[in-house]
Amino acid sequence: MSVIEFDRHPLGVRVYVLRRRMHEWHVGLAVLAAAAALAFSGWPGPGPILLIGLVGLWLVAKDWHDLTPSGRDATFWRLGIHRRPLPFRPSRHLDDVPAFAAIGVALVAIVDLVSAVTPNLSWRGDVLLRVEPVDVMRAAHALAVPVSFALVVTAYYLFRRRRRALQVALGLMAALTVFNVVKGLDVEEAVLTAAAAALLWAARLSFYVRHEPSPPRSALWRVPLLIATVFLASVTVVALAAPASASAVDILRGTADFFLWQRPPFAFTDDELAQTGLAVQLALLVGAYLLFRPLAAPRDLPGYDLRRVAAGLVREHGADTLSFFKLRADEHYLFNAERTAFVGYRIESGVLVISGDPVGEASGVAELLPDVVVFAEKHGLRLSALGVSDAGRALFEQAGLRSLYIGDEAIVDSDRFSLEGRPIRKVRQSVARLRKAGYRTEMAELGSLRPDVVGRLEEVAADWLAGAPERGFSMAMDSLRNPVGEDTPVVYAVDAGGTIRGFLHFVPTYGREAVSLSYMRRERETPNGLMEFLIAEGIEHLRVRGVTEVSLNFAAFARLIRQPSGIVERVLGRALSLGDTWFQIERLYRFNAKFFPHWEPRYFMYERRLGLARAGIAALWLEGQLPKPRIFHRAPASV
Repeated sequence: MSVIEFDRHPLGVRVYVLRRRMHEWHVGLAVLAAAAALAFSGWPGPGPILLIGLVGLWLVAKDWHDLTPSGRDATFWRLGIHRRPLPFRPSRHLDDVPAFAAIGVALVAIVDLVSAVTPNLSWRGDVLLRVEPVDVMRAAHALAVPVSFALVVTAYYLFRRRRRALQVALGLMAALTVFNVVKGLDVEEAVLTAAAAALLWAARLSFYVRHEPSPPRSALWRVPLLIATVFLASVTVVALAAPASASAVDILRGTADFFLWQRPPFAFTDDELAQTGLAVQLALLVGAYLLFRPLAAPRDLPGYDLRRVAAGLVREHGADTLSFFKLRADEHYLFNAERTAFVGYRIESGVLVISGDPVGEASGVAELLPDVVVFAEKHGLRLSALGVSDAGRALFEQAGLRSLYIGDEAIVDSDRFSLEGRPIRKVRQSVARLRKAGYRTEMAELGSLRPDVVGRLEEVAADWLAGAPERGFSMAMDSLRNPVGEDTPVVYAVDAGGTIRGFLHFVPTYGREAVSLSYMRRERETPNGLMEFLIAEGIEHLRVRGVTEVSLNFAAFARLIRQPSGIVERVLGRALSLGDTWFQIERLYRFNAKFFPHWEPRYFMYERRLGLARAGIAALWLEGQLPKPRIFHRAPASV
């Protein structure tokens, strides 16, 4: 029987001493006891003792789940605080290795850089001169500088989990290990660099972001092109900094000497040296960006076959009121292997934004979400979801996403809706006024309308938008002419002269007798109350058809206005009221509240605490709620 034994486990390696399981908090307590003993003895001083004590506290804190029997073996091992495993996300994709690797590699690169620009120890140099020429020593010094700087740049992409960055970092560290020995017999730096490379290789599974395939043939022209670009940029800066008497040969030699850390044939001022160094650094950064770009996500929109499968799943499993909106023509799809479940998504600013809940069989959704997580991670994308229900929120949380309440969906019970009674008198007055003015409503399926009627509806929409682009991503359709919308109902208002002046467009919800409002449009020069008239009349039309639930507009942060909980929500609700002049959040809530709906909360899901801002901006761009700078606009994808 060995004293120390190891056992592999899905949550991390188990360590046994004399067949007794050892936890990190055991080690932490031992370290704290050692710190106390050292403090009692007074050696080696308060600074080191404090550092040892902090290490012990960290080991106990990161393993706090294992302190109690009920929490034991409920988390997986990681360098940071241990976390509970997530069903839809591999444990190795939640570790801290990239962050620690990036910091460690950057520190190693800085140590090697400082070593390269400082003089050798004389006795070590004498030993090396017996086995190698002085020019080799100088060349190793010169080459270690750009290689160290390149390693610093690579560390950032290690933090982003780029697999190619791992490969490049290992190559650079291997080169630096050799340079450290050759340039000055710097064994300490060589051992440190080699040890860091070994640890990086041991943690290679944590670097899973893929890249575009690069066959050897492409490297034959890409690498020389990158080197030529860096050299050309440097030659240009050196030529501008060189004296007028310098020849072309002098400029080329000066550029080569700059790279080899040698004295050039003419002197540079400090500003000229800074400009030359900046040009090289910028070229290196651009080259790193091109080299470490992740695998590009598909830009071509789904074809007819995939759209037909998605439409079939929505008709069979689309019980959520937002399911139909996934059939917009501008959404991409991800299916599980059997195509029994899918999500609709778009990519914006490096964020994969999912539209609402997944649609499909429960078993298919359970298979799909891990694939979605892996897809986003392989392509270096952040994952988020917009307009998620309570049920969808529970699913996405199992994939490691956090939730943010963003508002409520107003759903009217058509069987209970009535214009009778004092509370709804304002809506009743609007309906009576419009009827008295000769307005009436008609309802029909979009596909049954004549082309001139559809054209008139589009004219009304264009008048309402007044040149602004159509908004929406997760809670609206992209066009009245979407092929899947032929069976969707339209309620339109006709004035006394027979002209269409406003309309509502609904989409069906399958598995329940419900519809969702997609568009609410009117001409600007119409009587006040036309929308109230359209909604009240539309509910009556839909009730006749057997529809029991009518989902109206989404009211952002409605709960904070309607029923705030606690002082924080009351303050936020007050701020929303004050900001209604610009954002119209409270007005939209008040409009929906006129019809006495029940409210269903919706959430925005995002990764990591610090990822909310980036994911939120991407979602606002997709919904059209935030103007997108022109520099970020991309050409439309093809179908």
